[in-house]
Amino acid sequence: VSKAKVDSICSLNMVPGVSVYGEKRIECTAEGETEKKEYRLWNPYRSKLVAGIYNGVDSIHMGPGSKVLYLGGASGTTVSHVSDVVGPTGAVYAVEFSHRSGRDLVEMAKRRPNIVPIIEDARYPVKYRALVPMVDCIFMDVAQPDQSRILAINAQSFLKNGGHYVISIKANCIDSTLDAAVVFADEVNKMKKDRLKPLEQVTLEPFERDHCVVVGTYRPVKKNKAVAPD
Repeated sequence: VSKAKVDSICSLNMVPGVSVYGEKRIECTAEGETEKKEYRLWNPYRSKLVAGIYNGVDSIHMGPGSKVLYLGGASGTTVSHVSDVVGPTGAVYAVEFSHRSGRDLVEMAKRRPNIVPIIEDARYPVKYRALVPMVDCIFMDVAQPDQSRILAINAQSFLKNGGHYVISIKANCIDSTLDAAVVFADEVNKMKKDRLKPLEQVTLEPFERDHCVVVGTYRPVKKNKAVAPD
C-alpha cells in the first residue's frame, strides 16, 4: 500500500521500468527492507479485482508461487498485476476469446515469462486442457449470461479441491430486468449447486456500477473431526 493523501494499492513490478497501461510507477523501500524496489499503482477503475480489494475483500488467494487460471484476460491490464503478485515462481494462465485483445495480451506476455496467454473460448476448457495444469485459484471476468456455468466447468477441469475462485459478476449482463442484488443472489445459488462455496461478497461501487465480486472455495476439503480418546 502506497501511503499518501489517499492510500493506493500497488504491485511489485516484475518488469522494472515498464508500464503496461500507462499506470504510474513508484520506487520506494518496503517496510522492513533496505533495498529500493519499483511498484506499479493498481487502478481500481481499470481492474475489478483490485476494486474488490478496495471494497473489503479479505483475500484474493493468489500469493507468491500460486498458479492462477484467469478467464477473460482482455488486453492484460489486471493479468499483468496478477503476474506481479504471483511472482517468478507462480504462473498465470490467461484465457481470452477476442483476437484483438488477445494480440495485446500476447505482446504483454513476451516480457513476463510467468504468463501463458491462451486465445480460446472459456466455454470449452477441453480446447486448452493441454496448456493448463491444476491451479490454486480461478479469477473470472467474463461478462456472459452463463458465467457461473463457465466458472463451474473450468473449476471441474482445473481447480484443485479446496482451491479458490474470485468472480466478477455484472448484473445487467445476466438479467437487466431484475434488481442487481437479486441477480447476485441467483448466481451465488447456482455456484453453490456446483460445489463452489461462497466465502465473501462485495459490491464494486463507486468503481463499477451493478457489479459485485464473489470469493469462494471449490469442493472444500472436510476437516477430520478429532476422535475423543476412550
